[in-house]
Amino acid sequence: MTLKTFKPYTKSSRGTILVEKSELWKGKPFKSLVFKKNASKGRNNIGHITSRNRAGGHKKMYRQVDFYRKKFDIEATVERLEYDPNRSCYIMLVKFEDGQNSYYLAPRKIKVGDKIVNGSNKEIKTGNCMPLKDIPVGIDIHNVELEPGSGGKVARSAGSSVSISGIDGNYSLIKMPSGEVRKIDSRSLATIGVLSNPDQKNIKIGKAGRSRWLGRRPHTRGVVMNPVDHPHGGGEGKSAGGRHPVSRTGQSAKGLKTRDNKRTDKYIIRRRKKKKGN
Repeated sequence: MTLKTFKPYTKSSRGTILVEKSELWKGKPFKSLVFKKNASKGRNNIGHITSRNRAGGHKKMYRQVDFYRKKFDIEATVERLEYDPNRSCYIMLVKFEDGQNSYYLAPRKIKVGDKIVNGSNKEIKTGNCMPLKDIPVGIDIHNVELEPGSGGKVARSAGSSVSISGIDGNYSLIKMPSGEVRKIDSRSLATIGVLSNPDQKNIKIGKAGRSRWLGRRPHTRGVVMNPVDHPHGGGEGKSAGGRHPVSRTGQSAKGLKTRDNKRTDKYIIRRRKKKKGN
């Protein structure tokens, strides 16, 4: 896939950069693997706004992607590569030898007609899924389970992957793109390869309308509000807020760690903090 630019006929087309999708399936999705899913529009189950500046957007059907990959030892053929409006990477429709179809996340360099398989002790090949204990150190993987049988949770966005940096007893040491190293049970499943659409990060929306299509509403800065509406609000004339940046509820917006999950801290190998003066 390549990036697509436009001639500057308008102000919006001058800066627009999109991903060219000519190699993807142009028809409708596989009917039995899609269902209607109403947009939450940033509201919870009682209608209160819990995520601001979210609403509208195009209606879209949800593609039922299989993150579990539990259909073992049956070879599948890649039927087609598709765009999924619900995620940043592409998906692929695969057909198993018994006639069943499934949607999987599509890795890079996989083509229509390729064969893939799930199970233990399989070939180290892009698209194949197997336990971490069967994957050599240094191989790029995606759709990694945090616990055996829980379904893929790690490395599911466009162009992402993680790698195995070592073994520690019954655990594999997984190196994240952030540099963090995490211990994951070696029986957990992972898929070989780097995910598709790495140019997603280079997209430039170009105009406000395209953001509205994605369900994003205009965002109002805190410094232009009144003090009753935001901690940055008020002041005579243009004011910088007079304090360190915070959210609307007063929580620090720069560097505050909000993670509160001590149960899984034992699985995270933290990098050594740098000492002052070094």
